[in-house]
Amino acid sequence: MDRVIEKKKWSRKRILTIAGVAGIIVLIGVSYYLTSGKSKLNVDTERITISEITRAPFQVTIPVNGVVMPITTIYLDAVEGGRVEKVFVEDGTMLKAGDPILKLSNTDLELSLANQETSVYAAQTQMQISKNNATQATISKLNQMADVEDAYNEAERVYKLDKHLYEQKAIGMQEYRQAEIAYNYQVKRKRLTTQILKQDTLLIKQQEQQAKEQYAQMKTALDLMRKKVSDLVLRAPVDGQLTSLDAEVGQSKNVGGRLGQIDVTTGYKVRVDVDEHYLSQIYTGLTGTFSFADKNYTLKIKKIFSQITNGKFEVDMQFVGAVPTGIRRGQTLQILLALSDESKQVLLPKGGFYQTTGGNWIFKLSDDGRTAYKVDIQLGLQNTDYFQVLSGLKPGDKVVTSSYETYGDMQELVLKK
Repeated sequence: MDRVIEKKKWSRKRILTIAGVAGIIVLIGVSYYLTSGKSKLNVDTERITISEITRAPFQVTIPVNGVVMPITTIYLDAVEGGRVEKVFVEDGTMLKAGDPILKLSNTDLELSLANQETSVYAAQTQMQISKNNATQATISKLNQMADVEDAYNEAERVYKLDKHLYEQKAIGMQEYRQAEIAYNYQVKRKRLTTQILKQDTLLIKQQEQQAKEQYAQMKTALDLMRKKVSDLVLRAPVDGQLTSLDAEVGQSKNVGGRLGQIDVTTGYKVRVDVDEHYLSQIYTGLTGTFSFADKNYTLKIKKIFSQITNGKFEVDMQFVGAVPTGIRRGQTLQILLALSDESKQVLLPKGGFYQTTGGNWIFKLSDDGRTAYKVDIQLGLQNTDYFQVLSGLKPGDKVVTSSYETYGDMQELVLKK
């Protein structure tokens, strides 16, 4: 007899189908949750740096290196060319102004000096001869003038006497006229002789003046030549230390060639290299600080060299106040150069985060300190320790300032102790 078989409601196939569909739904839900929510990363707080935003005095500074140099350096160049005949001192010697350093020999220059001296002596002799001749000519003309004056006086006496006698009818017209003619001749002769004497005197004075001027010019030229010969002996222009002496006996040196330098050791300055990026922000009077032997010292920019070499330009800085004891020429100093005045600003400590974010965002801690999430920020000026915060953060906020290199695209950090 046939038996009715009851149909099962939950077959094995049906259960597997339902389980598969449920699994897919769960997988889709989890995927949706993970993709629609924030990506999180667990971070050990001992492996990150957490910094607090503060409001404090802020000053834009840049680190630069400076080299200690003498306050003044005098370069020694060859004023005249020649062969090094003798070196009197060694490199590094302390000198007084006027001390000889080396001697050059120049035969052509010395021969020119001898010829110049001969010419001056000859001109001096010729000027003395001309003066003697002029004196003798003057004496001769003065003697002539004396004779003329005697003849004039005698003619005048006779003329006056004959005139009186003629008026008294004591002598005749003929005798009177002869006396008058003789007198008029002597008057003209005296006038002409006097004029010639004056002209000769003026001419002699002019010749003497010209001779003196010519002699003075020759004497000046001789003095210059002697100065050029004396320049063959190089002497210290100031008190100081001789450095970089480049001269050996027998060497030939051209005019203008560098022979060495003298460093004035009464004080020091610091020559600083600055990146060309800061050229527009650098001016005289800016100050910088450095530490030496556990003490802080201040420098001030005195001179700016605007020429750029290898992306840098140089400035000279002088010490303000005390100069460090024991500082030496050539020593390198690490200086913090201030580019602005000090003012109170909202500050963010520097850290490795900047390499990843470029200062556009940062991980900020939640109020309970358990998580850190991304916030957009805007930074302004900076110095060696801090960024100026323009927006996005306020004093008291805490942020992660260590490197974000391993965080990828994480939106939130879960802080674990």
